[in-house]
Amino acid sequence: MTPDIDAWLPWHQTWAYDTAAEAWRFDVFREPHDGDVWISRRDASLRRPYGEIVRTDRDGIPYLSPEVVLLFKAKHRRPKDEQDYAAVAPRLTVSERDWLDSALRLVHPGHAWISG
Repeated sequence: MTPDIDAWLPWHQTWAYDTAAEAWRFDVFREPHDGDVWISRRDASLRRPYGEIVRTDRDGIPYLSPEVVLLFKAKHRRPKDEQDYAAVAPRLTVSERDWLDSALRLVHPGHAWISG
C-alpha cells in the first residue's frame, strides 16, 4: 500500500511518545529540501547544505546545528526557548551568529535575538 503523501503536508513534525515509560522517544521535523540542501519552510531563499547543518557528536549521534535550532525556536519564544537561547547564544561561533542574525532578519525582522 502506498502512503498518501499529501496527508502529511500540513504536518511538519512527528513525535513518538512511549506510554509505558511515560517518556518522549523522538521528535522529528520534516523540512523541504532539494537533494542534499535544506530549504527553510519559512522562507525558501534560506538554504543550507545538510553537510553543514547536520553534525554528529563523539558517539556518532546526529544533531542539528545550534544556529538552525535557535531559528526554529525563535518563532514562539516560550520560556524554554528563551532559556535555550541564553545558554547557547554565547557559545555560537562568529559564523554561526552571523548566519542566525541574517536568518532572523529574513524570517523574523526585528526579533529580540538579533545581535547588535
